[in-house]
Amino acid sequence: ELVEGLKPDSVLVLGDTAYEEVTPDSLKVYDASWGRFLDRTHAVVGNHEYYGNGPDAYWDYFGDRAGHRGEGWYSYDVGAWHVVVLNSECAAVDCDPDGEQLQWLADDLKSNSARCTLAAFHRPRFSSGDEYGDDESVSGMWQTLQDAGVDVVLNGHEHSYERFAPQRDSGRATAEDGMAEFVVGTGGRDLRGFGDEKPNSEVRWNSSFGVLALTLQPDRYDWRFHATDGADVDEGSAACR
Repeated sequence: ELVEGLKPDSVLVLGDTAYEEVTPDSLKVYDASWGRFLDRTHAVVGNHEYYGNGPDAYWDYFGDRAGHRGEGWYSYDVGAWHVVVLNSECAAVDCDPDGEQLQWLADDLKSNSARCTLAAFHRPRFSSGDEYGDDESVSGMWQTLQDAGVDVVLNGHEHSYERFAPQRDSGRATAEDGMAEFVVGTGGRDLRGFGDEKPNSEVRWNSSFGVLALTLQPDRYDWRFHATDGADVDEGSAACR
């Protein structure tokens, strides 16, 4: 109902679309709620899509809105922005810099002429969450994205909300050649805690569910986290690099 009230042009689901396994039955629960936005949804594959019998049910449900079956990496445009979606389940797909996925990514970003670019994948490179924390397995993705001038990264996985200042894979904060990261795992399963605050973490929230709304303008973006309890959590604006 919160999303419906925002009237978004596009909805990006950041993985783990159903629990505990993504099956035809569990996706009926997703379809009864989030499914009302399916005509404007793009999906990111997460670890729970691979549980049980694997991600077939996920691709059966989302179709081309989740990329080619078995891959999970693809791109599309929203207004003046270019969006790249990646598969961060590196035990199932090749995440090496010379592998098929990152070679595709480098080619896609090279051919992209948009001023502003957003990337999304499930596992966050940086996180203060107490369940997983930083994930170095996606370091190659982060480096490829940062070197191509990508502006924003969206992740899930941790069941909380966190925003990081623009930074490089090394953890060095820099607005000139770093990427802002939003971890948005507040879509409805449960909420989890935080461990030690990581460098460059600017906002952390785990007191209610909610969604992140992005307004993508030709040369900048605005953000606001909308909490289900109406709390004033986080909002701001930033220019593209």
